[in-house]
Amino acid sequence: MEYDLIVIGAGIQGAGVAQAASAQGYRVLVLEQYAEPAQGTSSRSSKLIHGGLRYLETAQFSLVYECLQERKRLLKNAPHLVKLVPFYIPVYHNSHRKPWKIALGLALYSLLSFTPFQRIPKSQWSSLNGLKTQGLKAVFKYYDGQTDDKKLTQAVLSSAKSLGAEVIFSAHVESIEISPSSCTTTLLTKGKKHSIKSQFIVNAAGPWVESIIQKTTPVITAQPKVDLVQGTHIIVPKTNEFLGMYYLEAPQDQRAVFVMPWENQLLIGTTELAYNGDPADVAPLEIEIEYLLSVYNHYFSASLSHADVISSFAGLRVLPQADSSAFSRPRDTLLVGDNGDKSRMFSLYGGKLTAYRATAEKVMRRLRRVLPVKSGKRLDTRDLRLP
Repeated sequence: MEYDLIVIGAGIQGAGVAQAASAQGYRVLVLEQYAEPAQGTSSRSSKLIHGGLRYLETAQFSLVYECLQERKRLLKNAPHLVKLVPFYIPVYHNSHRKPWKIALGLALYSLLSFTPFQRIPKSQWSSLNGLKTQGLKAVFKYYDGQTDDKKLTQAVLSSAKSLGAEVIFSAHVESIEISPSSCTTTLLTKGKKHSIKSQFIVNAAGPWVESIIQKTTPVITAQPKVDLVQGTHIIVPKTNEFLGMYYLEAPQDQRAVFVMPWENQLLIGTTELAYNGDPADVAPLEIEIEYLLSVYNHYFSASLSHADVISSFAGLRVLPQADSSAFSRPRDTLLVGDNGDKSRMFSLYGGKLTAYRATAEKVMRRLRRVLPVKSGKRLDTRDLRLP
């Protein structure tokens, strides 16, 4: 059987593309190297469905607006998976970002999202989960979304399957041959080799995106230079009933670090370190665990030590190569073809959990220029409820 589209990767981006293409009536096959979806980055995120308040600081206004629109859609289409929760931002005398700057950013964020923010009165600071109050100048409260990233990815892929998409798990891509008229993907699964034809391929392999490109004939050269950036989270006991999420400024480097209730425990993250190894081998480093514990202990009276860490996990982001820190780099997703206007394979670089559907919509706009329009009913993913 020949498919209209093969999607490589069953993380959130691949699942989103499969859903969008199937909703338009195309024959779609998803290939996933692991035995189930979301085994890589898509289960190792900060579990947030958010606009990215910190992206306002680097003037990424269109990205923030897009993500907030997608947050709104997910709250409507997946209320069982995405919830609005309160976030608290404490600002101290020695904080890099002053109260007026935080208030200005939150005012703009509220304007874009139609959700309010407020300044917590000093009389209520004692209720903020043992937050240190010495030198505290202000505490702000706003709302954003939280999800189970793995369950969300599974739901999107289930939606794609209900629309006709097929999925092969434990499928290891061996090679891809691209001709002017089609693509042939050779894969290994259950010890057997299979060759499958498709009109087009979307490479949504996340941190393995370049590995897939290297298996392609003819050789693809015109691709963006990217870095893999490791992000680690730790899980520690919840000492009391947390009111919500804490958005903290790391004293070491002014990055954003979240402290979040998660499955009756606390999730603290994330870090940003360059990674150069095999994506399958990514693992938390001691220096990252100590960094996150230090951030927590800087803000809360109940001190944590390494012995309190129940577990930890690390994932990888794909970011544009640059001399600047990962924290300040653009978070836009890149979609790059293998051969300009004659492309048969499109590779996705980066991507945000929140904006997966919008990213898939952009992919489909590109593919609709070259794929024939299918007869029959076509669905809009903006209105599709997730199972």
